Amino acid sequence: MTTPHTTSLGNFSVSLAVKDLAASRAFYEALGFTVRGGNPARFLILQNGGATIGLFQGMFDRNILTFNPGWDNASTPLVEFTDVREHQRRLRAAGIEPVSAADEHSTGPASFMVIDPDGNPILIDQHV
Repeated sequence: MTTPHTTSLGNFSVSLAVKDLAASRAFYEALGFTVRGGNPARFLILQNGGATIGLFQGMFDRNILTFNPGWDNASTPLVEFTDVREHQRRLRAAGIEPVSAADEHSTGPASFMVIDPDGNPILIDQHV
């Protein structure tokens, strides 16, 4: 059996669509998460050990699985990583078409989104 080529998608987090950012923050802080960044009026990034979650109020309708090529779990840029556009090309070659696509002719920050077979959105979001 052939093993498919794998590449790192970067830092993983779950982006949660929340109704009340303050209430959600209090809940996740009670679970042991610490705010690591964000814009307190719209979104927060929280961590507990290697677990990262984003709380997003009014920014999208569903929870999203998020990967950040070029970042480690402390949002520190990596020297070497697979560019978001390469991930997009690889998925297209596998027959998976993004619902929103990164500009293949650009460089630097970009993102694209795919939907898994069960309707779960997956965002590949490169910030570097």
